[in-house]
Amino acid sequence: MHPRSIVVAAVVACAAGCAHVPSDEAAYPPVIFVHGAFGDASRWTTTLWRFESNGWPRERLFAFDVIYPIAGPEFDKPQPRRTTAGEHTAQLAAEVERVRRLTGADKVVLVANSRGGLAVRDYLRSDEGRRVVSRAILGGTPNHGIWNTPEYLPRYEFNGSGPLLTSLNAPRGPGGLEITQGVAFMTIRSDGLDKWTQPDGRWVGQPKLRTNVSHESPELKGAENIVLAGADHLETSYGPEAFAHTYRFITGRQPATKAVVAERSIVLDGKVSTGDEATNIPAPGATIEVYEVACESGERIGPAVHRKTTGGDGMWGPFAAKPTACYEFVGWAEGTAINHTYRSPFPRSSMVVQMRLMALDDNDRKAASVIRMIRSRGFLALGRTRMTLDGKDPPGIQSGVPGLNVSTLRLDEPTMRSVVAEYDAERIAVRTWPVRENRLVRAEFHY
Repeated sequence: MHPRSIVVAAVVACAAGCAHVPSDEAAYPPVIFVHGAFGDASRWTTTLWRFESNGWPRERLFAFDVIYPIAGPEFDKPQPRRTTAGEHTAQLAAEVERVRRLTGADKVVLVANSRGGLAVRDYLRSDEGRRVVSRAILGGTPNHGIWNTPEYLPRYEFNGSGPLLTSLNAPRGPGGLEITQGVAFMTIRSDGLDKWTQPDGRWVGQPKLRTNVSHESPELKGAENIVLAGADHLETSYGPEAFAHTYRFITGRQPATKAVVAERSIVLDGKVSTGDEATNIPAPGATIEVYEVACESGERIGPAVHRKTTGGDGMWGPFAAKPTACYEFVGWAEGTAINHTYRSPFPRSSMVVQMRLMALDDNDRKAASVIRMIRSRGFLALGRTRMTLDGKDPPGIQSGVPGLNVSTLRLDEPTMRSVVAEYDAERIAVRTWPVRENRLVRAEFHY
């Protein structure tokens, strides 16, 4: 398997019946999904499931990892563990050509979140990009900047007055458009809850900075510009409403369902990486064990049902799972804690069940047990929907603009017990494994 791309393959039957089964797969163009900064291919899990649930051929859906997804302070200056704008675009271009060779398709569709959209726009300025891409959908991309002032990081790629965005937004054609002609564009933005379209710079660590950007920053002149009421930055790409608009823009019709249709049998796999979210490099030599657990309590039901030490590609599977079972994924590698990751049942197969193994920090080591509640496809903010961690508001999460997707609960209790994390209708029960044994607990949500 290509180290920078995860192809969602293996076709399996739908338990409730797929909403629509295409008779001509050639009519369904390959769709390439591009994540944003700090992300990886797994961000697109539920979007892939929703496309599949509407009959899109699984082998024509591609989510790939940008190896270094974070930008450096200057858009064109190489820096360790970062990508320049040009390097970012080059990785996208290589993936497009790989997918075209694999599928035989003349053209592909690009769907991107946040920073990924800037690489899409840059790629589409090339003759090659214009020739092989039919549609581009950009969710939450800061097309006119997260800030727009030469006073702060003037050459950062997210500065609306910087060289990169000034070039990308240069008017084109007699209409002064900001899109590449010949490619259909759609943007999706929030009406006001995107952390990167705020009037001050508190989310970039500069609360006194006047950003000079508005909530309209992601819009492009010449594109179909969609506004999602109440969406956060990540939900502009990964939420069900974003999916519905994306599907309609590609196909010309509404999806039959925004729900995820369950399958009778599922296969799971994904890549293991280590450390912070500055890299998506695969981790060889990591060990992953999988245990079935009681959904109500997180307690194990018997011995491990899967175990593997990763090779050079970092892949931890494949694992044939039960679609109604809850699982605990235990993983460790040199320099990490023993990570105990709990997930609610997987309704469908996925080849992007990524495992990022983390270490305990200094504050964690002062506690008896540490639990991280993680929502990878959206942010957390009190008052938006029901959420609890151990029956209370998740620590560190406040109301207002959603900007954090991790809450950490540190307990001083020496005895192991069950703790429940809830977000909307999703419920995950975990066990409080001891910090003294170098163990870290994670509750990771699908939705």
